[in-house]
Amino acid sequence: MNDSRSAFPRSASRRMLCLAAFALAAFHVAGAQAQSWPSKPVTLLVGVPAGGALDPFARTLADQLGKVTGGTFVVENRPGANGNLSAEAALKAPADGHTLWIGTQSMLAINPAAFSQLRWKQSDFKPILKGVEAPLVLVTHPSVPAKNFGELAKWIQNPANKASYASFSPGTPSHFLGYQLNERLNASMVHIAYKGSAPQVTDILGGQVPLGFTQLASAVPHIKENKLNAIAVTGPQRSRYLPQVPTLAELGYKDLGTTIWFGLFAPAATPPTILEAIRAAALKVQADPGYRGRLEALNFDVPNESVSDFEKTIAAETARWAALVKATGFKAAD
Repeated sequence: MNDSRSAFPRSASRRMLCLAAFALAAFHVAGAQAQSWPSKPVTLLVGVPAGGALDPFARTLADQLGKVTGGTFVVENRPGANGNLSAEAALKAPADGHTLWIGTQSMLAINPAAFSQLRWKQSDFKPILKGVEAPLVLVTHPSVPAKNFGELAKWIQNPANKASYASFSPGTPSHFLGYQLNERLNASMVHIAYKGSAPQVTDILGGQVPLGFTQLASAVPHIKENKLNAIAVTGPQRSRYLPQVPTLAELGYKDLGTTIWFGLFAPAATPPTILEAIRAAALKVQADPGYRGRLEALNFDVPNESVSDFEKTIAAETARWAALVKATGFKAAD
């Protein structure tokens, strides 16, 4: 009887010791994982060609992450299907923190509604950092006889002008804002889609397309050289980079307001300790005045948004753009 009573505590003690040893081992493994990141070059996958607004952000981020961590960070452009090819490539790589994805508002918030056979979903990725944000700017070629929004609206509404507008990709804010403007003006502008803001702006500069909503980073240098006319910006307030340009909200078009953003994401299967190591490095980058200055020189704003707030932003914008995709009947080519 006494042996029976004493055996239970000894057995329980052994189990407790085993559990403690397991927990300690797991703790050390987790710590080692975090400390070892990055243990090899890290690839940032970008879903657009080089030369647009997204590419310089990614390269600036990669350069600064390398300085903060002492590791090697390289940018790899995988354009196609509005970022879907780059997202798929990120998910096919080992989820060890050495392949990350640069996601955008249109990729995360619009693609789920626009593509009927999307081979990835939002929950496949964990947000690391909301890197930059900016309004879009409505620009025109100087040949368009309009110096303000009112004059442009009349020009667009005149069927004789056969107006068209350029977007930096189908299924993006620059596409849908043009659609909304058409609706509001009861006009019939033809949509001409490009594969990135660089070729979009190139053709507006050349006069092949008279106008379009585009990235500040791509347009501001040409606006300052009077090669493009800035008509309005889409943000909630005027941009500090174009303070003389009114917002669409000021002009009575609040429903066309939007702010685009670019962010850093990791595959959701990445171990939590490595996710935290990546986030810690990204926060150090974001806090660096020199880094912020480099991005501001590209006409970006650098937000201070927590991961949880970033997740809420994505959810809210997904609902907004899904409704617009449905209203337009737009379906992207899978």
